[in-house]
Amino acid sequence: MSEKSTISQPFATTGRSRKGEPWVWLTAAGLTFGVLMALGLFILICVKGVASFWPQRIELLEIKGDTTRQIAAGIPSQERLRKDAQGVEHEELQFFHGNRDLQAEAFRYYDRSQIVRSTQPQEMWWVERSENGTAFIFPKQVESDGKTIQAGDPAFEPTLDRVLKKGREVRSRLRQIERKEIGAISREMEALNRAERSREVAPGLAAERRATLQQEFERLQKETAEMRAELAKSRLLGSSADGREMVFPVETLLNYFPSNRAGFFERVAEMVRRMSNFLTEDPRQANTEGGVFPAIFGTVIMTLVMSLMVTPFGVIAAIYLREYATQGMLVQLVRICVNNLAGVPSIVFGVFGLAFFVYFVGGGLDQWLFADKLPTPTYGTPGILWASLTLALLTLPVIIVATEEALSAVPRGVREAALACGASKWQMIQRVVLPASMPGILTGVILAMARGAGEVAPLMLVGVVKLAPSLPVDGIAPFIHPERKFMHLGFHIYDLGFQSPDAEAAKPAVFATAMLLIIIVVALNLTAILIRNRLKKRFAVSSF
Repeated sequence: MSEKSTISQPFATTGRSRKGEPWVWLTAAGLTFGVLMALGLFILICVKGVASFWPQRIELLEIKGDTTRQIAAGIPSQERLRKDAQGVEHEELQFFHGNRDLQAEAFRYYDRSQIVRSTQPQEMWWVERSENGTAFIFPKQVESDGKTIQAGDPAFEPTLDRVLKKGREVRSRLRQIERKEIGAISREMEALNRAERSREVAPGLAAERRATLQQEFERLQKETAEMRAELAKSRLLGSSADGREMVFPVETLLNYFPSNRAGFFERVAEMVRRMSNFLTEDPRQANTEGGVFPAIFGTVIMTLVMSLMVTPFGVIAAIYLREYATQGMLVQLVRICVNNLAGVPSIVFGVFGLAFFVYFVGGGLDQWLFADKLPTPTYGTPGILWASLTLALLTLPVIIVATEEALSAVPRGVREAALACGASKWQMIQRVVLPASMPGILTGVILAMARGAGEVAPLMLVGVVKLAPSLPVDGIAPFIHPERKFMHLGFHIYDLGFQSPDAEAAKPAVFATAMLLIIIVVALNLTAILIRNRLKKRFAVSSF
């Protein structure tokens, strides 16, 4: 009995310690803290992102200066405390003025004590332009088709709406001419010059075709000049808050919104319109305004191409390591190397991708297939194909490790049953092991997609740019252009936050883009999770 008591003495502590309740509570607290941090960050980004689209009311301020009074229009954004030379604290409010064509500073701080009066005039408008950013004006008149309609006329806003609609149609036609039709002529001219240099076409035929293309180019130029001249006949006139006259040609006028006069539902409709434009338009004004459609397209395409490239190689490597390779020191060394690759900084993969894929592989393809275009590179320059391959290498260890774990989880009895029925080893792997392992493999794909979609550092070396005028996939033959550079939401956030010439104006776009990137990653992951769950239910009986 004494020996039994001695042996059990170290474990004969309090009931709470024996059950491990303090450690249970500690791990639960750690999990709760981590979830709350992640959830809090997500809520903050979503609140700031959605708020950037909400049309706020416009303040009309009367500012008391040293000798004069000035009137300034703006939207209050934040406040700060500033000490003067005597050590007295002053509370200052920051206002967004807009009207960059009239004043250098779009944002400015005003001492609260100097604000004599603040009002919200019903007749003040928020105006969106393709140049010089947002404007706050008092509308006066609209000129269209030789007629002038004053702001108080009931036909003022309907006429302005028709003018804006016409302007959108003309701008759409101009973009089509400049990007597609003139671009097609330029590409054919280039191909004709190369064919003429290589003597693939007779000089007479080349000259005849070149003259035809030149005539078509001049016709398109004349058409664009006529459309611009037609747009120049219509314009909106107004005045700034301090009384200066402002003219808005229809060619640069995008939209207007009477923010102070609008009700709640009108504001909601305006917010939806702004969100739609953000998702479908190209960026402008150094990426601080406009939309992010090219960045959305580039992010999704790059992530999908990366997943299609990395999954087969990762699964094949894992099958060989788990099912065919002799388990020894060499295989263990390979596994250690694969695990260490997961910890290599991503910028190292970017340097490798630039050296190997871009300069070596891409340069070789240019020498082999596109020698007539040299020294202008085709594939020997960063592009979305090389970016996808670089991120495929970056995420390859995740796929290999997840696939190996999924393969090892298939019960040995299932394998032996398949072999006992006369199946070969490959048939057993193909028809039993792989289907049963598919949920685990898709888990690795999900993790790889989540990491690859958020990477920025390697992309800066292998293809991502601040602004890409042409998408990697479009309606121009051959329709898929893997050599083109692309935009990415992660790099767009970096560019707005650290490279933008107007950091204050870029803040709303940073939160909105970050929210969009999270939504896209979650959507891609949810799609993969749904597929995984369906496969898991389908093969649940056969695997266990």
